[in-house]
Amino acid sequence: MFPTIQTRPIIGLEIHVQLATRTKLFCSCPLEFGAEPNSRVCPVCLGMPGVLPVMNELAYEYSVRTALALNCKIAGHTKWDRKSYYYPDLPKNYQISQYDLPLSYDGYLDIPINGGVKRVGIIRAHLEEDAGKNQHEDPRFTQVDLNRTGTPLLEIVTEPDLASADEAYVFCTELQKLVTYLGVSEASMQKGQMRFEPNINVAITADGVEYRTPIVEVKNLNSFRSVREAIAYEIERHIQDWQADHDYTLDKKGKENRGWDDNRGVTEFQRGKEDAHDYRYFPEPDLVPVELSEQRLNELRATVPELPIARRTRFMTEFGLSAEDAEMIVADRTTADLFEEAIDLGSGVKTLCKHFINVWAKFANDRKTTVAGLGVDASRMAELAGLVVDGEISASAATTLAETMLDDPASPGALADRLQLRKVVDTDQTADWVDAAFTANAKAVSDAQSNPKKRNAAAGFLRGQVMKLSKGQADPKLVGELIEKKLDAAGA
Repeated sequence: MFPTIQTRPIIGLEIHVQLATRTKLFCSCPLEFGAEPNSRVCPVCLGMPGVLPVMNELAYEYSVRTALALNCKIAGHTKWDRKSYYYPDLPKNYQISQYDLPLSYDGYLDIPINGGVKRVGIIRAHLEEDAGKNQHEDPRFTQVDLNRTGTPLLEIVTEPDLASADEAYVFCTELQKLVTYLGVSEASMQKGQMRFEPNINVAITADGVEYRTPIVEVKNLNSFRSVREAIAYEIERHIQDWQADHDYTLDKKGKENRGWDDNRGVTEFQRGKEDAHDYRYFPEPDLVPVELSEQRLNELRATVPELPIARRTRFMTEFGLSAEDAEMIVADRTTADLFEEAIDLGSGVKTLCKHFINVWAKFANDRKTTVAGLGVDASRMAELAGLVVDGEISASAATTLAETMLDDPASPGALADRLQLRKVVDTDQTADWVDAAFTANAKAVSDAQSNPKKRNAAAGFLRGQVMKLSKGQADPKLVGELIEKKLDAAGA
């Protein structure tokens, strides 16, 4: 045994993203999750003799838009290839994909790691059709649902630049944010619209010699948690297997595919990994190559918005948001657009940020939607924040108004008048509320007068009672002044 070893995980990812088109890649069958099995099929996607595929232009444009966001080079000329293999959920016995002339290549995605940025190379992003789905609910037989056959997939292949399970997890989450931001995919894990296949091996250095364990591809992971746990398991397994047998190396064992058992938290051997020649790639004879003009490429480039990582950084710099708050607002593109629109209308930035994080986000969560999905427009959000900034209403009154605004289209100012929520900056009226709070809370008053250590807490409690008595209308600053004055007078 070697006394000490050094290990370096080497991880690349293959990711399949289902594109948000209405129909399949090469036929007009609709894409519908949860439809009756085998009810969204036709002779083309079933591979019947004599049928001809017709390319979905929108799927190609979505792919190019994503590739541009991944900083890829875009091919002006790309073609289709047949990838041949037999499997029950592939009725044609081949998959239409792209082999040697993918639509994009040589890109990268920068991801946030440990307070900095790590650049992960993108080897290629190409378009292909999905296979069907085998179902194993009945132990007596396997059922095949071909509704998914022909669904447009964008396959994204990274360089082996990732060095840990956590880095892979971050990459996958950032990619999901990117494709949803672009509007090219819903990327729902539950619907199988984003699937991950990490390729993992470990470089082990012992006595100055580097050994590389076999490359393992873990197939069809459909959650971020599974990605992280499967990779972490594989890294540890590779190290242990090499320590038990120093012949457990890439040159002696080759490559293999494994499946992830989520219940047991382990991977299991499936088969040796295929090489390109095993698929007998050849050009698809029924589809012409795609030619992309520079003019059309520039038009597609213009549709790529500011991306989530850049927008988060800008929000932190421009608006003073914390990383966590910027992440919450930017997570949904329409919500981030709404936020910026409200700021442009002149409301106080700090107050508006507080409203988005503490008020609107809570109501959105309660209603299982996004802040933008609440249906409150930017002008009313801006006006509400403005009322707080101008001292017209208190923070608690703003929360009450916000909740009312969800179902009432009136302006915040009109609602504040109707609900009598505007601040009352009237010394006599406020003094009456303070007197009432002192009378109803004699113990708090006694604590404040007799124990200096309790004074601040007791005074704060009394302020809260005054605000409650005034239904949020009292001016908090005036309330505080009158409470302190009354406590001082009573103590004297």
